[in-house]
Formats: sequence, C-alpha cells, structure tokens
Amino acid sequence: GYLIQLLQVMKEETFIMYKLSQVPEEYKKKLITAEQAAALVRDGERVSYGLGCSAPYDIDIEIGKRAKSLHGVEIVASTIVKDEPYAAYLNSDSNDQIRFATGHMNGFERKMCKDGRCWFLPILFNELPKYWQHIDKLIIQVHPMDQWGNFNIGPQASDLRGLIRAAKMIILEVNQNMPKALGYETELNLCDVDYVVEGSNHQMPQIPNRPGTELDDKIADHIIPLIEDGSTLQLGIGGIPSAVGKKLAESDVQDLSGHTEMLVDSYVDLYEAGKITGKKNRDKGKIMYAFAGGTQRLYDFINDNQIVFNAPVSYINNIGVVASIDKFISINGCIDLDLYGQVNAETAGYQQISGTGGQLDFAQGAFASEGGKSFICVHSTRKFKDGHVESLIKPTLPQGTVITTPRSAVHYIVTEYGTALLKGKSTWERAEALINVAHPDFREELIKQAEKMGIWTQTSKVTM
Repeated sequence: GYLIQLLQVMKEETFIMYKLSQVPEEYKKKLITAEQAAALVRDGERVSYGLGCSAPYDIDIEIGKRAKSLHGVEIVASTIVKDEPYAAYLNSDSNDQIRFATGHMNGFERKMCKDGRCWFLPILFNELPKYWQHIDKLIIQVHPMDQWGNFNIGPQASDLRGLIRAAKMIILEVNQNMPKALGYETELNLCDVDYVVEGSNHQMPQIPNRPGTELDDKIADHIIPLIEDGSTLQLGIGGIPSAVGKKLAESDVQDLSGHTEMLVDSYVDLYEAGKITGKKNRDKGKIMYAFAGGTQRLYDFINDNQIVFNAPVSYINNIGVVASIDKFISINGCIDLDLYGQVNAETAGYQQISGTGGQLDFAQGAFASEGGKSFICVHSTRKFKDGHVESLIKPTLPQGTVITTPRSAVHYIVTEYGTALLKGKSTWERAEALINVAHPDFREELIKQAEKMGIWTQTSKVTM
C-alpha cells in the first residue's frame, strides 16, 4: 500500500514538473501584440479596464486607433488610478462608437461625464466583486509572470477576482513597473489567461502627496486628540487625510495599524516615523488595503513587501470585519451636508463628482468597533471663482443631491471650527451641533432656516 501511494505521488509530481516545463512554451503561444489585442474587441462588447492602476496603456492606445470603426462598445472601470484620459475616449467621437461607465469619478472621467460620454455605476464598494455578471473582455496591466506561470495583478485585488470570474476573455498587458503586491487573491495563472501582451512598461500613474492646507491642518488638530494609542486607521485621499497622517507622525500617539480601502503615501510616512506597529487584534502586523494609488515611493513600499497586504474589497470594506478591529478610526471627506446630518460626498447638484466608495462601509464599521470612531470632514465654506462664498453646512441639500451617508450612520462631523458628535442626538441637538461648527458668518441664517424647518423651536431645549 505504501509503495502504491509513493508511486502515485511520484506520478503526480512528474505531471506537475511536466506542466511547469511547458510554461515558457504556453506563454509564447499566448503572446500577441497590443495591436492584435485591440483587434479582438468586437462591436457591441462590454470591456473592463479593471480597477486601481490596472488600466492598460498600450492596448488602450491601439483600441483608440480603432475607435472610429467600432460600434456599441462599452468600457467599464471602477476607481481607476490614472493620470491621463483613455485613448479610446480621446479618439472616439460618440457613444455610438464607444461609451464609458465608472464606479467612481476621477478628473478626466468627470470631463467624460460632462461630455455625455460616461455614466456612473452606483455601488457599495464592499459588494463590488459580486456586481460583475457580464464582461466580454477583461484587459488589465499586471506584474510579470513568475516561473510557476503566475502573474501578480498588482496592488488592486479589490474586485478583480469578480471581474476575472465574469470575463469571457482575459487579456493581460505585462508592465515591469507594476509593483508586486503580496496578499490574498493577488495571483492569476497563465492557464486562466487567453492572451498576453508585453507592454512598453509605462510608469505607474502618480498621485502627488499634496500637503494639507491651513484649514486642513485645523481640522486635523480637532481629530488628533480623539485618536488613542493602538488605533487602526482608514485614511482616504486628499488634503485632510494627508494633514492627519502628517500630524500623527509628529504626535505622541503610538502603536497604530492600517486597514483601508485605498493605500496612500500617508501610511508610508507613518510607518517610517515608527507609528505603525501593527499591534491590532486582527491581521496583526499587516497594513491591509484593497487598492493603492500614490507616488513612486508608495509603489516601491508595496513591492514584494510582506508588511502591506492586499485583499479583496469584500473583506477590507466588510462592515463585520471593520467592526471586529478595536479602536478603528475612519476619516473621510464630503462635498456638503445638511442640518439633519445627511452627507453628500458624490454630487454637485445633478453632476456626479465622485463616488460612494467605502464611506458608508467604514462609517458603520468604525462605529460598531470597540472604541471606534468615524469622522467625516469638510471645510465650513467654499469660495467660488466669482468671489461669492457659500456654507457647506446647509439647511437642506440642493435638489438632485445624492445622499452618500444617511444621517443615521454619521458619527462625527469635523470642520475647522470644531467637532460635532451626532450619534444619539435628536434632530434639534444635531442642528445645534452642526451650526456650532459652521462658519460664524452663516450661523444666524442657519438658525432661521432650522426654525422654518421645525427643528429649532422655543421648546427644543425643554427636558422632561
């Protein structure tokens, strides 16, 4: 019996070795040019460019060259980290040729939206891998293949497994500059790939780590005292999270950890300052993230680094997972909010500016965490080009505004004038707390409007 088992093991090992010996040959069989890959896109197909830094470069240029001859093609993506428009967009004239859809909105996608060329996909980010049901072709950039035939998909495990499952055809564009992201579900084997293109190794898109403004610093000053030793941080992108990260790096707060949908340069700052030790009660020693975007310094930090752990967004943004991490701190921004505490982080009236992302996921998860806190930050006012100033805390949100985080899920609102705790507060108490952190020039008018709305009356303060 032992001999039979040994022979069986030897047979299996021989089979594996044989298969491995065929990897270079199979790779060559699947190798095509970017032009050939673009030629595979047919009329009426739905094509995905993936997420994060995965959007193809060379194949997109070639699709752009074919754009005017295509009909009814849709290109979809979600939260793409890219510093220039798609060639497929720049070289097409109408939606009859190529139309676009996105689960988020970066700068050039907003331009596409204004042009009537791009539609928004409303999502709860933690659910995204389950959304993808029909993708004709998945075209993404990846890290080069290893000796075992595995391609690392780069720092964007987020929803790529869902896209891989849904795709009828998978075309990879290999980029030597794509960082190798260690983690869970970060590998794709050659046997599951239809075609491979060796790209021109275009540099990863760079998102400058811009410093916070004076107002951002003031907002950060209100948050830092509420962050305890041993907290786990979720930081978004932008001036306020950057200011919080910088001030934490210079503070006395110790033993921080990271668990975030988007990994940004602030985490590198905190790690190099010795603030991140990973002593959390879940995924110890790991900075957990769903996708990354930042400077080359961030990509170098990610590359083949066991400390940063990439995982699907269905895990990272899972409310139960977040809630299970003690002292979880979520810090996000918004566009404006109203006196009920309803938060808009997506639209300016009818215009889509950004996406839901994981704001609601983390707002709920952080509050449910033992000792956790969720902060939504906003400047008290916005100044327009014509010189007029408006309050970003409004009596009610303008018509067409999308509610990103409902009033029932909001914990803290922070402006440069202070912190408003909304959980457990009545509508009158909420209005009072929000008016207290509004710009002083607008407080009297907000009180008058709150009175008209019936949430600020002479009997509001009466206690029984």
